[in-house]
Amino acid sequence: MEKQSRLRLLLGAAFLMATSAIGPGFLTQTTHFTEQLAASFGFVILISIIIDIGAQLNIWRIITVSGKPAQDIANSLLPGLGFFLSALIVAGGLAFNIGNIAGAGLGTNVLFGVSPELGALLSGMVAIGIFLVREAGKLMDRFAQFLGFIMIGLTVYVMFTAQPPIGEAVVKTFNPDTIDYLAIVTLVGGTVGGYITFAGGHRLLDAGIKGKESLNYVNRSAISAIGIASIMRIFLFLAALGVVAQGIALDPANPPASVFEAAAGPIGYKIFGVVMWSAAVTSVVGAAYTSVSFIKTFSKKIESNQKLVIVSFIAISTLVFVLVGEPVKILILVGSLNGLILPISLGVMIIAAHKTRIVGDYKHPRWLTIFGAFIVIIMATMGIYSLTEGIPALFAS
Repeated sequence: MEKQSRLRLLLGAAFLMATSAIGPGFLTQTTHFTEQLAASFGFVILISIIIDIGAQLNIWRIITVSGKPAQDIANSLLPGLGFFLSALIVAGGLAFNIGNIAGAGLGTNVLFGVSPELGALLSGMVAIGIFLVREAGKLMDRFAQFLGFIMIGLTVYVMFTAQPPIGEAVVKTFNPDTIDYLAIVTLVGGTVGGYITFAGGHRLLDAGIKGKESLNYVNRSAISAIGIASIMRIFLFLAALGVVAQGIALDPANPPASVFEAAAGPIGYKIFGVVMWSAAVTSVVGAAYTSVSFIKTFSKKIESNQKLVIVSFIAISTLVFVLVGEPVKILILVGSLNGLILPISLGVMIIAAHKTRIVGDYKHPRWLTIFGAFIVIIMATMGIYSLTEGIPALFAS
């Protein structure tokens, strides 16, 4: 594979993972917790970035070296474990995709005044259209990159108009007034939890990038993916902080829209529509692609009809939203539950990294093993705490 083609694939995988993470839940969670924690939310972002990088590097490296998708690795480790992991991933992916479709409907409602339901149906058709073309993989990569740049650029503009107290944000990032475990679990779950961290790894595998010789490229792609998602998170946090610091209360029904409108007026509200739609529809594509990648190796029929299964996944998500809907608190809940999937999936990958029947003569770096094990323990502990303490309080408020 020529160098330019390889770099294009690595960048595509990075943006697929990042835009899978940057969805309606991402926007909602970031603004919700900024309102709650103000500048101290910077500390939560910092800790989540460190955890995200450790999780992502472990998982992408092991998938690359083994040359197998995560479910096959898990089944090689313990028969049946891959089916269990896939069930968790697909269920979480479907739940998230309902929220993604809802966000796309909201974005079109803001932009064109159509009902969220009609907007969701039209957006679902756009996502489905990507997988109906012959070169679906290339189109998916370019689609994610194009809208990813648009989202970040528009959010930077709104951040500057909000005039956030950047100095205070820097200080509180390293010396917070309070530490919110639910916020950390939710952010990690929304960035590398569930299906998201596997999106880029499975995309690279499908493109034929595997083996120890590809590790340097994969490391760069994995870190770039976290970097892209984190840049968006930081700019959105600063935009929200600028609004909150002025004493403006955010609309609990739609916190991110409040930020964009308060910072940049009617134009800001339209910008929110573009950002929300872009975030939502790229996440729809990423969630559908990655969720199906977790079941396609279980059946030759699914593998040979992968595009049809992806299209069906998107169609089901769209219909469920049209019939049921998705409130803000459910998006936060799903992010937290996705954070609980991470200790399981990462734990499986770390154990597999030390089994020669799976990775051959590859030696997984000791520091990555220790870092990964630490993340598993911390995320499991904070996840259980958030479920028993934080989430009941969230729904009681």
